[in-house]
Amino acid sequence: MKKFLLLLLFPLLGFSQLRDSVYVKTDIYEVMYSEKLEQPLWVKYTVACTNGTASRKGMDFYTDKKIHTSDAKDYAFNIYDKGHCAPAADFNCNREMLFKTFSYLNCILQNERLNRVHWRLLEDYERTLAVTESSVYVQIRIVFDKTPSRVPAGAAIPTAFYKIIKTKTRTLKYFFKNEQPTKPTFNDYQIK
Repeated sequence: MKKFLLLLLFPLLGFSQLRDSVYVKTDIYEVMYSEKLEQPLWVKYTVACTNGTASRKGMDFYTDKKIHTSDAKDYAFNIYDKGHCAPAADFNCNREMLFKTFSYLNCILQNERLNRVHWRLLEDYERTLAVTESSVYVQIRIVFDKTPSRVPAGAAIPTAFYKIIKTKTRTLKYFFKNEQPTKPTFNDYQIK
């Protein structure tokens, strides 16, 4: 009977040990990750490649052995893409660098329509800026409700995203709700 109770309590004990935030610095990005939300809170990076050619073939997102992250089940059968925070295309200088972007530490539940159009085009714009202004630093802040909605597998669904792009000459700020965009271009989401 005691063994049975311990087996029932074990998952609850594990859940109580999840951390609100874990800081991770890789050689290509920094992230503050919430194990409780199973999502990043923020990600920072500098665009590394403006026209890299490393192939994504055979790559998929992977979990971290030391940090409790979301996983493939959280992204199955819903409207959310596995949205890269630090974009794969910004780090496709070589396969090793590209592979590092496929960590679930760098992945957000992002509305598929937002991820595939406005967000992707804004990432393209980051690389264009990196060609003309040499250094482009990006910070993404992920916003959650006080009691966030969750996908059936458990990860919290972000409410919105701030993206701040800094060059030597300017700072651009954008705000996107985590929903299908209603305005025509990513520039329509620029804020002061």
